[in-house]
Amino acid sequence: MSSTDQKREEREKAQDAEERHERARQKMEELEKDPPKKLEDWPDDEAKYQTFGGSEEGESHYDEKHEQALGEHSVRHFEDGSVEVKGKKAENADDYKGDPIPGGPTDPDAPKIAGERDLSQDKDEDEDED
Repeated sequence: MSSTDQKREEREKAQDAEERHERARQKMEELEKDPPKKLEDWPDDEAKYQTFGGSEEGESHYDEKHEQALGEHSVRHFEDGSVEVKGKKAENADDYKGDPIPGGPTDPDAPKIAGERDLSQDKDEDEDED
């Protein structure tokens, strides 16, 4: 097969894929108006891979609309407790820490698991040594 034939075949495949994608998008737009009540009634073709709903004003990017509630996207937490925002060390790391998950390992009110060390006692001992 010549390179011209290969390119034509690749173009046809790409065009076919684009057309399938467009049909799937249109199908989901129709479903948005009256969504199926039963799972069996949802599409099982290309349309099942399309996102239902989406931004009210078209394409959205991170830090826009409802995603702002997630917080800064460039925050990194380090093991030593420090926090970096957009590549710079944050002055107050506590500003970027959420409340502990109830019952989780950082919850001070969580019951201790059998065999678990009480880290607060270790902290008190460290302060006594200073």
